[in-house]
Amino acid sequence: MSVSRVLLGILAEEPAHGYDIKQAHDRRFPGARPMAFGQVYAALAKLEKEGLVEVIERGREAGPDRMTYAITGAGREALTGWLSATEPAGPYSADDLVRKTVTALRLGRDAAGFLAAQRQVHLASLKGLLALQASTEDVAARIVIDHAIEHLDADLRWLETAAARVGSSSTTDDRKMRA
Repeated sequence: MSVSRVLLGILAEEPAHGYDIKQAHDRRFPGARPMAFGQVYAALAKLEKEGLVEVIERGREAGPDRMTYAITGAGREALTGWLSATEPAGPYSADDLVRKTVTALRLGRDAAGFLAAQRQVHLASLKGLLALQASTEDVAARIVIDHAIEHLDADLRWLETAAARVGSSSTTDDRKMRA
């Protein structure tokens, strides 16, 4: 739902082609995974079906039709409603990081090794985001980057806590086996 509303926000500024909408989305969320073209066009088709956007121009330039999309009045109302509604707070206990760790523990796999490797991935990502943050002056981009950094920081704290729990669990399990 939020992706389609972000696309409405882009179209609220001015009508645009799908390609331009994708580029605007990716510029607005630096450091995030770029949006796939298929996702853009699927969301636009759904928004059009819902009457929130409309095709205002069709053109052909050596390839498939190139459509220009514009937000409708109903789209502006939906966007306004979305922007004024608050989001529910967590819990985030079922993300893939937690799922993998719990599954590894339940199967007796190397959860500690996974957590250590994941910590390195998070640190590398954090380093990249900090460099990106230092190189941009765009307030909106910095807000997106700040959000990603704060989440990575929270994940890193969780990774350390989980690794400590796994380590103490192994020690406790070893003592139980010896007894």
